[in-house]
Amino acid sequence: MLDPKKVKIGIAPIAWTEDDMPEMGAENSFLQTISEIALTGYVGTEIGCQFPRDPAILNKEFGRRGISAITGWISTYLNELPMWQNERAFVDHMNFLKSIGATIINTSDQSFSIQHQWNTPLSNKKVLNDDEWEVLTKGLDHLGKIAYDSGMKIVYHHHMTTTVQKTDEIDRMLAMTDPKYVSMIYDTGHLTFSGEDPIEILKKHHDRIGHVHLKNVRKPAMDKCYAENKSFLRSIPEGVFTVPGDPEGCVDFPTVFKLLDEYNYEGWLVVEAEQDPAIANPLEYARMARAYVKEHTGL
Repeated sequence: MLDPKKVKIGIAPIAWTEDDMPEMGAENSFLQTISEIALTGYVGTEIGCQFPRDPAILNKEFGRRGISAITGWISTYLNELPMWQNERAFVDHMNFLKSIGATIINTSDQSFSIQHQWNTPLSNKKVLNDDEWEVLTKGLDHLGKIAYDSGMKIVYHHHMTTTVQKTDEIDRMLAMTDPKYVSMIYDTGHLTFSGEDPIEILKKHHDRIGHVHLKNVRKPAMDKCYAENKSFLRSIPEGVFTVPGDPEGCVDFPTVFKLLDEYNYEGWLVVEAEQDPAIANPLEYARMARAYVKEHTGL
């Protein structure tokens, strides 16, 4: 069982409103979302697209419900935009997160990404050359030092259809960055969807994991997306992702939890699964995942 003094359980609001397609769940307001998060027993939330960016409002409403701000996503474009532009956006985002009590910065480089392209198939993912790897990793170290000096930390999000997706890309990104400045998000769903082994990644890189996303995958939906060469965005309405505890999912969460305990993981476990809320009711699935995580971790 994981140590409740060191590990907290939160959830991402993308089950209520999908960040990349905000029309999916647009009817679910900020207040409804965080109220249901608190109601189902989570003690933290990531920041979603429906959330206001006013720290006073966020701090007041989170405080009323006894939940904490965990982190929020930022896209960098280190191979596409000059460093001053990346740095300006990063510092603004970092200061926003700091003002709401978060200490980690969910960072994903979107240079050459096809994540947000509706009709670009999964197979069209860009592979970086050596020069581009240098730009990416030196840029991450630079931004990571800015965060470190401000009492914050980058947690890098390997992600489907970006340049850090596959095992060898995760290995290279971590090898070329300074552990002092750059940690990683361990996302079970993106690893599974990418065809990687989440258990082997956890064993290999447990000392660099600064944040955990508990995302499940429906294998039949995943296989269909590959067979039909769908885009990442088109895969979401197919139901490729779901939550821990869903019997349709294929991720081996008991082993994940066992290893995290053995490695003395400290930080957040965040349930995350972008689904169509008209099909997968967010409250219902949040409850399902919360019960499952409690059963298997004691949290």
